[in-house]
Amino acid sequence: MRAMVLEHSGAGARLRERECGVPRPRGHDVLLRVSACGVCRTDLHLLDGELAPRRLPLVPGHEIVGVVSAVGGRVRQWQVGQRVGVPWLAHSCGVCAFCRAGRENLCDRARFTGCDRHGGYAGYALADSRYCLPLPDRYDDVHAAPLLCAGLIGYRAYAMTGAARRLGLYGFGAAAHIVAQLAVAHGREVYAFTRDCDTRSQQFARSLGAVWAGPSSGPAPVPLDAAILFAADGRLVPLALAACAKGATVVCAGIHMSDLPAMPYALLWGERSLRSVANLTRSDGAAFMRLAAQIDLRTAPVTYPLLQANEALADLRAGAFDGAAVLVPDHGR
Repeated sequence: MRAMVLEHSGAGARLRERECGVPRPRGHDVLLRVSACGVCRTDLHLLDGELAPRRLPLVPGHEIVGVVSAVGGRVRQWQVGQRVGVPWLAHSCGVCAFCRAGRENLCDRARFTGCDRHGGYAGYALADSRYCLPLPDRYDDVHAAPLLCAGLIGYRAYAMTGAARRLGLYGFGAAAHIVAQLAVAHGREVYAFTRDCDTRSQQFARSLGAVWAGPSSGPAPVPLDAAILFAADGRLVPLALAACAKGATVVCAGIHMSDLPAMPYALLWGERSLRSVANLTRSDGAAFMRLAAQIDLRTAPVTYPLLQANEALADLRAGAFDGAAVLVPDHGR
């Protein structure tokens, strides 16, 4: 099979096209014939060395949609021919205090798809069957792929905002365009903050129901009840706090963010909360997929052939598209 492989990370790193053998499933693993794999900003962080890959060489990709091609001897819940989704969380220990408390996202021995385990930038991928997710039938493979990280992490961040009526979203990309639709469906007001001159993304946000869209460097038109930061720029944290009313929550939803600047305590005072999102749980996945089955979420995939993964990552870095990039393998090769 063809795969796009990360051999080293850091400045100027690129994925390399490689011919690899198709792996065999053992134990709890399923072998998936990959239909689509989303491209996430986390993949860029791994490529750039902002996050350290747990193994090299590595096949990235953790928004995998595929069809079960073979199963290991201990698989019970999936059968050959079924379509499944593979998210970021690939394994947790099940016995630590976090796991026992239902917080497996914080497990110190957790493993992650496309970081510890080879991911979906390939024709085939192995996944632990116990961490795979069923996908709503209303989404085809390409439209389902962004649900598996942009949707899931967005959902976990969104849940942390409680009953906030006025919700600010900083960075209007793959996750924000899904969260905006959830919030609108729940009757909330969405305020979208984008790069200063990014009128295209502002228009995109309005098309999805945002009541306002404008530059992140400017003030909010009204005091916000909560804000979620999907952009990886730590300088936005004090801006988001300043835009929020007393008692509001600001959620940092990225796995990596540049350093936060010094800021006056007055921005946090007034019982504002600042918190982060780390990974996801299987219960998050199940809850979000139930919502996605009920709400017609308009994911906006921009497709690339698998072998153009570097182009997809470069376009993501440049903000060249709205929505989410999705790689599609050519199984005819």
